[in-house]
Amino acid sequence: MKLEEVMTKLEEMGNEQTRSTWIRHGAQGSVYGVRIGDMKKLVKHVKKNQELALSLYETGNFDAMYLAGLTVDPKKIEKETLQEWVKKANWYMLAEYTVAGVAAESEYALELAREWINAKDEMVATCGWSTYANYMTITPDDKLDLKEIHKLLQQVEETIHTQQNRVRYTINSFVMAVGICTTPLSEEARRVAEHVGKVHVDVGNTACKVPYAPDYIEKAIARGKLGQKKKTAIC
Repeated sequence: MKLEEVMTKLEEMGNEQTRSTWIRHGAQGSVYGVRIGDMKKLVKHVKKNQELALSLYETGNFDAMYLAGLTVDPKKIEKETLQEWVKKANWYMLAEYTVAGVAAESEYALELAREWINAKDEMVATCGWSTYANYMTITPDDKLDLKEIHKLLQQVEETIHTQQNRVRYTINSFVMAVGICTTPLSEEARRVAEHVGKVHVDVGNTACKVPYAPDYIEKAIARGKLGQKKKTAIC
């Protein structure tokens, strides 16, 4: 498919209810309002066309940018491209899902996660924590830098409540990822989650809630999820 064909199809698939939902959650600029499940049906037609995926992200249209993340090949993407992507991720769906998922599967996952975590820009920082969390969910424990993750947990314990709004959300998710997916540090993550307690995030005029990490981790472990890894971070 050509770029013009994909954009036309996305516009046809959009609906006002979904568009309003995305905008209420923070979407900015051009939004057609395509449901993610419907968007994924396009993936088999777009396939892993790197040039097309990159062009989709450059349109600035949310639906196209999200589709770009589903169709790009993370093993072939360049670091400079990811740097440009994160700058253009103007709300959390792009920062925490699209860019973070692709970055986590790229060869620059740790390099960029470490850089982005300390960014002053809220969306860049939230992308950094999400990238690291996603990386842990797809990487065997023996390939992880456990000392670094332990230090990050200490950082979480000391600073989470003073972080920017959306960053608090993804830091909370980072703790849950450690507690569930990283067996050697699960107990430490649970201790940190208990110490941190409830994390407050302004989710605007939405029904979204911030998971209470201690309960979330315990329930996942009770279901036999401890140490389980995902096949992909892209969703």
